[in-house]
Amino acid sequence: MDNVRIGVIGLGNMGSEHCRLILSEKAKNVELCCVADRRPERREWAAASLPAHVKVYTEGAELIREAKCDAVMIAVPHYQHPELSRAALERGLHVLCEKPVAVYTAQVHPVLEAAKSSGKTFALMFNQRTNCIYRRLKQVIDSGEMGAIKRMSWNITDWYRSQAYYDSGSWRATWAGEGGGVLLNQCPHQLDLLQWLFGMPTTVRAFCHEAKWHDIEVEDDVTAYLEFPSGSTGVFIASTGDLPGSNRLEVSFDRGKIVCEGGRLLRWMLPGSEESDYRPGRDAYPHPELQPEVLETDGENPQHIGVINAFAAHILTGSPLVAEGSEGMNALMLSNAMHLSSWLGKPVTTPIDEQLFAHLLAERAKHSRLKDTKDVTFITDHSATGRAL
Repeated sequence: MDNVRIGVIGLGNMGSEHCRLILSEKAKNVELCCVADRRPERREWAAASLPAHVKVYTEGAELIREAKCDAVMIAVPHYQHPELSRAALERGLHVLCEKPVAVYTAQVHPVLEAAKSSGKTFALMFNQRTNCIYRRLKQVIDSGEMGAIKRMSWNITDWYRSQAYYDSGSWRATWAGEGGGVLLNQCPHQLDLLQWLFGMPTTVRAFCHEAKWHDIEVEDDVTAYLEFPSGSTGVFIASTGDLPGSNRLEVSFDRGKIVCEGGRLLRWMLPGSEESDYRPGRDAYPHPELQPEVLETDGENPQHIGVINAFAAHILTGSPLVAEGSEGMNALMLSNAMHLSSWLGKPVTTPIDEQLFAHLLAERAKHSRLKDTKDVTFITDHSATGRAL
């Protein structure tokens, strides 16, 4: 096999963009052979816009069952991710799934079993891992040159969404249709990066405010406190109601701090160790004069096409994936833990009680109301940012 033949299931904002990327000059060793979507207007777009050889299906299950492809990319509403991923793996197809891997962690175990049994590749679209800023930060953390991590704080509130965004799809921002809000839609990338960079916290205490800024069912404003096995702590803040918002990640180490903001990494490096040199010292108010340095990166940030190319290369040559499917469990565990803590009004430990979470979510979904969106017009330019989700 010289190229990986891919079928795309779901032709919404991201699915249609994936089609364009696969057909672009940036793609390597991939071919778009088929697509599927339940909505007739999206199938009409596919018939008019995609090459004539790309077959168009109505159902993802039909594509999986009938299409002559090697792999599928899944870009449908969240609840369908595990169902379609499992079906494709059991059919002998490789799978690249959009985030999140599922809505709740109990859904993921059968998918991982199917991947193991089939021997096929199961990968996730955690494209932020390709960002040179986060790759460089991980390199510094893993090297140990800054010493132990004491604290991390991530204020990620530049996800502003208007009411028109939430009204653009009947499934959006409902417990039955989406299963969550800012944590499950906008923040899976940051939750994945959080556990990728710092590991999984053992204790989570969160406050998830539902419908604080919008007429929706789910959370649009979250503040969470985290405790890690090493004794380090963290704060995670997310919202779709701040305009302009911020994206600032600050990490405090034994030997200084690093701030990630505005597309660059700034480091303040102590000449010694806080624990060994400053804490036991005779100076009651040490205040070393430090100048920030910009940490250089390789400048590469391929995003979605980087994940797609790595997926194809892994299938063809065994080279590393950007994110294994199994790693999606950690980001989802964090999201579920924040919801569960907020619902129970107390801290929770990880791994969480998966069955309790599934039960409480199902209770909310029972009273969920899908919206009528036939008269809604939604304008987006996802080609510029890749963030219209």
